[in-house]
Amino acid sequence: MGELTDCLANDYPVWISDVKDISSAIQMIKHVGTMVGKREKAHLLVEEIKKAFNSFTIPPITTLPKATYLIWQQPYMSVGGDTFIHAMLTAAGFENVFAAESRYPVITINTLIALDCQVLLLSSEPFPFNQKHIDELQIQLPTTKILLVDGELFSWYGSRMLQAPDYFKMLHNKLK
Repeated sequence: MGELTDCLANDYPVWISDVKDISSAIQMIKHVGTMVGKREKAHLLVEEIKKAFNSFTIPPITTLPKATYLIWQQPYMSVGGDTFIHAMLTAAGFENVFAAESRYPVITINTLIALDCQVLLLSSEPFPFNQKHIDELQIQLPTTKILLVDGELFSWYGSRMLQAPDYFKMLHNKLK
């Protein structure tokens, strides 16, 4: 733990999570449910999340679309393979072109072109991308499909995970 966390732990209960994938998100939900006296509710939520993800199937395709998920502009930042967003991208049926990177790499448009990014997902948070950004990027990436996406459904672990599989289906329908 860090210095501040250690200091707080002297006087208060402290719990730290490091959610990087769906499995660790499920473990976090169970742990928090137990800590706050809602173990049964947490268990039911976990079962619903598992059921939602188990019922989600990626449309039949020969290869996963090579995708980039942008979280920031100026500089452009994406997500590496050690993040929860990467795990959700994979679950959604995309190949993260920055999977070999860690955390939140700074990237360039030239890198997207060099890596043959087929799908560019612009998150609603933490940077609020909008149609103006699609229009600007589409000029530089004319063969890339660019979509605005709900950042909560890719990055908020917990009950939002229930909605993610249906949202992923809708995204794939937009790619057709």
